[in-house]
Amino acid sequence: MASPWKDSRGVIVSTTPTLEGRPIQEYMGIVTGEVIVGANLFRDLFANIRDIVGGRSGSYERILADARAQAIEELQAEAAARGANAVVGIDLDYEVIGDTGSMLMVSASGTAVRV
Repeated sequence: MASPWKDSRGVIVSTTPTLEGRPIQEYMGIVTGEVIVGANLFRDLFANIRDIVGGRSGSYERILADARAQAIEELQAEAAARGANAVVGIDLDYEVIGDTGSMLMVSASGTAVRV
């Protein structure tokens, strides 16, 4: 079993509906975190070149990782504000938005609980 990830507030996050060995004492509602990031002209240009010649786009991968981490941090902050010490059943969604598809939204949602 992979160990759950905790933030500085001690809020555990997990994509599973339960935490092994830690029974849920109280359900405290749905919590979310959303981050919207804009695309950069130069990064897009180099990513398009990479698409043509093959390979991974490290700049986009870093942006996705940062946006995902920020969305999870927002989710944890909302859970901590409710008095929860864990969030279970986390779902991560990615959506391209904007008229030209130039922005990316990363959202994280889950159920805040006390274990």
